[in-house]
Amino acid sequence: MSTTSMGLLTGLVLGWAAAFGGFPQFLIVAVFGAIGLLVARVIEGKLDLGALTGRSSTRR
Repeated sequence: MSTTSMGLLTGLVLGWAAAFGGFPQFLIVAVFGAIGLLVARVIEGKLDLGALTGRSSTRR
């Protein structure tokens, strides 16, 4: 799935939450979306948690 498609899908889900749930539900959906994005980036190897914590991912 392309980045544009994922952005569109995310916008639709957030819009749906805002329209029918209100602002608190919108924030909950946005937070879980961000968590899902981070998990996907780690799984794909595009985000190195060791670099964020100051630890090297290579062993000596």
